[in-house]
Amino acid sequence: MTTFAEFMILFGGDNRPPMLDKDLYDSWKSRMELYMQNKEHERMILESVEHGPLIWPTIKENGVTRTKKYAEFSATEKIQADCDLKETNIILQCLPSDVYSLINHHRVAKDL
Repeated sequence: MTTFAEFMILFGGDNRPPMLDKDLYDSWKSRMELYMQNKEHERMILESVEHGPLIWPTIKENGVTRTKKYAEFSATEKIQADCDLKETNIILQCLPSDVYSLINHHRVAKDL
């Protein structure tokens, strides 16, 4: 038996939210927020979208300051870094390929 989603794919239907239509932006934003709220660590994901990603901490070694590696992060920093990546992917997965190809160089959801 074929599902409705399979019929949509077969006939070229598109089930992405219509985020690029300026009249429907608020609706798209609301849908994306609801979707993110359904994810683990939803508050961190939403904070990342609203305020930008975690600024990776630095450490000083032998008189030289360098950015911490992911493996050196605290548990909370790792979760936040993962949430930053997750929210960017959530937004990118909703874009049609022609639009994705125009903005895929952005790595921060707020920029998207």
